[in-house]
Amino acid sequence: MLYSKTCLGGMVTAPHHLAAQAGAQILREGGNAVEAMVAAAAAIAVVYPHMNGIGGDGFWLISEPGREPVAIRACGPSAGLATKAFYAGHGYSAVPTRGAHAALTVAGAVGGWSAALDYAQRFGRALPLPVLLADAIRHAQAGVPITRSQHELTRDKWSELKDQPGFAATYAAAGIPAQGTVLKQPALAASLSRLAEAGLDDFYRGDLAATLAAGLEAAGSPVRRADLEAFRAQIVQPLMVQLRSGRVYNLPPPTQGVSALMIIGLFDRLGITEADGFAHIHGLVEATKRAFILRNRHVTDPAHMSVDAAHWLLAEALDQEARQIHLQQAAPWPHPAKPGDTIWMGAADAQGRVVSYIQSIFWEFGSGVVPADTGIVWQNRGASFTLDDGANQLQPGKLPFHTLNPSLARLEDGRTLAYGTMGGEGQPQTQAAVFTRHVLFGQNLQAAVSAPRWLLGRTWGDVSTNLKVEGRVPAATIDALRQAGHEVQVVEEYTDMMGHAGAVCVHPDGVIEGATDPRADGVCAGL
Repeated sequence: MLYSKTCLGGMVTAPHHLAAQAGAQILREGGNAVEAMVAAAAAIAVVYPHMNGIGGDGFWLISEPGREPVAIRACGPSAGLATKAFYAGHGYSAVPTRGAHAALTVAGAVGGWSAALDYAQRFGRALPLPVLLADAIRHAQAGVPITRSQHELTRDKWSELKDQPGFAATYAAAGIPAQGTVLKQPALAASLSRLAEAGLDDFYRGDLAATLAAGLEAAGSPVRRADLEAFRAQIVQPLMVQLRSGRVYNLPPPTQGVSALMIIGLFDRLGITEADGFAHIHGLVEATKRAFILRNRHVTDPAHMSVDAAHWLLAEALDQEARQIHLQQAAPWPHPAKPGDTIWMGAADAQGRVVSYIQSIFWEFGSGVVPADTGIVWQNRGASFTLDDGANQLQPGKLPFHTLNPSLARLEDGRTLAYGTMGGEGQPQTQAAVFTRHVLFGQNLQAAVSAPRWLLGRTWGDVSTNLKVEGRVPAATIDALRQAGHEVQVVEEYTDMMGHAGAVCVHPDGVIEGATDPRADGVCAGL
């Protein structure tokens, strides 16, 4: 039987052990959960560069006892030069997914670190930035062994990435590196050192900003220094859904956080009482369909939306949507899918503060572009824009649709639970599986993360839109799903396709519980 790790002094869970340990070290030095997360975020940008980086975006949920949770939206808009005419002039009928023309949005992650640290000043004593970034700088200078997933994705995406400016020199100077090869990133170490010395604002309005802007322009990106200078991360009100078990929070648009909340809000109304059988999987899959239909139709930059996503989470709206779900029959599918790669991490400190955080460069290695002299791979989040009419039509200064969505729950029994995953289209589905198993059906937290998962639609590394289930799902359950009309594909056990999930839970007695995904390379580092 699997058991969660528990402790009292604080915990960080991350999909790479060095990131979790970087955050835990900050807790040991007296730092709070936000500071620990900044250290973990910087470290994982170094040690897991195929999944995230400081050239990407981030989203925060921060909970402290006695206050409502706050959210930080740290995603950058499209460049001022990123127009439909710009892409038409370069011969594109769609925004490209790789290369300099895919690097069309500002990277917001570092701005999010800054906003989170500013917010955390309310907690009292703050550790200096050089301390928070020390592990990340050391790992970039000394090097870290390349993980299995980084090796496999470098190999599988080599034809798309090898010729992108700066990519091979940064990640594969001697050709596709084998698993275990030590990767040193001196330019990234220098960039992080610059931020440690000059402050995080240097990324947008200092010397590093000038270097980034020059490198992006030289590579052919439409991003300019004025785009970087104009960016500020925003503290925003999170979305919330009320369940019988408590309140669950997530990010508002342009993220798909509303989908994650809708899925569990709908499932809460279906009267299902047991985990992992036909009823559980079918109910969540059908709830996913209802949530994704609304998401695909409407979710984009909130400044460009004509509807309020929070209305979809009202009790009457969820009641009406739940009545559309047939408990024995699959609704027609597919609908358009949303891809994406990322990492999720959670942190909790001894004072009961909890952070749910997600950081991403969109596809594996993002655009593949590494601006000269920076070591920073730039995201391709703007590839989610369309040049056709629709909710996500490209406009200058517009926020793109985001698959990113960290979750946080405050339960009626007094627990605070932060949970999330990577995996694009699969993120809200995996979150729903973990939440319902643990909160509704009482599974051990680690068991809820490790148990067999499923996925409707396209996700990380896949293009099909059927219902994929891991091979550990019982044959009788798979047969029942097929008989209900689901197009089921059985995939390998513990596949990366199902995301890298994790969770941290603070109990009313101060015990901190954590779980990490055996599909990843992570740990729960506790004190």
